[in-house]
Amino acid sequence: MNYEPISFRVFRWVVLTFLGIFVIVPVYVMVTTALKPIEDVQGSFEWWPSNLTIQPFIDMWSSIPLALYFTNSVIVAVTATVFSVIIAIFAAYAISRYRFRARSSLYGSTLATQMLPGLLFMLPLFFIFVNLDRVLGINFFFQTLPGLIITYLTFTLPFSIWMLSGFFDGIPRDLDEAAKVDGANVVTTLFRIIIPVARPGIVAVAVYSFMTAWGEILFASQMTNAQTKVLSIGMQGYSSEVSVAWNQIMAASFTVSVPVVVVFLLLQRYIIAGLTSGSVK
Repeated sequence: MNYEPISFRVFRWVVLTFLGIFVIVPVYVMVTTALKPIEDVQGSFEWWPSNLTIQPFIDMWSSIPLALYFTNSVIVAVTATVFSVIIAIFAAYAISRYRFRARSSLYGSTLATQMLPGLLFMLPLFFIFVNLDRVLGINFFFQTLPGLIITYLTFTLPFSIWMLSGFFDGIPRDLDEAAKVDGANVVTTLFRIIIPVARPGIVAVAVYSFMTAWGEILFASQMTNAQTKVLSIGMQGYSSEVSVAWNQIMAASFTVSVPVVVVFLLLQRYIIAGLTSGSVK
C-alpha cells in the first residue's frame, strides 16, 4: 500500500488546481467574449456577460472569407501530414533496418536541420519559388497551397523521420525474421507487421505534423496571397486601423478549434502511448 504524506497531496492539489485554472480561464474568456455584443467587448471587462448573443458567430462568416481560409488550412495541414507520415515511414524503416553507406550522414543531416531556425529556410525557399515562376514560368509553388505544403514538409519531415526511426528501433527484429520465414517480402512486412505495432508512434508523428502546419504563421505570411491564405493569417482581417472585432475573433477561434480538439480527443490514447513509448527508448 502506497502512503503519500499529506504535504505531498496538498502540494499536488495546489499544482493541479493552478494548472487547471491556467488552462480553463483562457477558454472561458474566449467563449464569453464570443457571446458578447461588440459594445460590451469594447467596455470594461466583465467576467459574467450581462448580454448574451450569437450574432458574432453569424457575422464572422461575412466579415472575412473565413470558410475559404478554413478550407485552405484543412487542405494544407492534412496534405502535409499525410505526405510527412508516408515519407517518414519508408525513410525511418530504411534507417532502422538497413545499413548503407550514407546512413550516418542521412541521419545526422536529419537531426542537424532541427537545430536551425525556420527563418533560415524561408528566404531560400522564397527565392526558389519566385525564380521558378519568373525564369521557368512554373507558377505552381509561389504563393500557392502546394508551395506551402512543400514548405511545411521541409521542417516536419526531418523530425518525423527521426522520431519514427526511434520507434522502429524499439520493435524486435525477430518480427521481421519471422515474417521473412513465412514468405513475406519487405513491403508486406512493413505494412502488415511493423506499421500496426508502431501505430502509437505514427499517430504521434501525424499529430505533430498536423499541429505544426495548422498554427504556423511565419511561412504562411510570406507564401500565401488573398486566395491561398490560411486561418493563422486570414483571421487578422478582423482587425483594422480603427477597430478590432474581438468578439468575432473569439467566435472564429472557438469554431475552428472544435474540429481539432475533437480529433485530438479521439486520438489521445494513441498520442499518450506514442509519447510514452518514445520517452523510454
